[in-house]
Amino acid sequence: MGTNIPLRKCLGCEEMLGKKGLLRVVRSKDGEISIDPTGKKSGRGAYICRDMECFEAAKKKHSLERSLKCEISSEIYDRLRQEIEALHE
Repeated sequence: MGTNIPLRKCLGCEEMLGKKGLLRVVRSKDGEISIDPTGKKSGRGAYICRDMECFEAAKKKHSLERSLKCEISSEIYDRLRQEIEALHE
């Protein structure tokens, strides 16, 4: 038997990828949106490639709002963008 790698769909490119290669965005019970580097925070999660193009595509299609079932302000998008940019430094 092989090892099962958990797959998740990127909201930007819509490809199924291994969970480890994706960035998890989570909405906590009190409505706070944040990036979850550990993948262990409780709450509703959505996944995006660690790539600015995928982030922009997900933003344009409002995929995060649909997946997390909440409104996402431009301030939160700006913070997410900064966190993704920081990963590439």
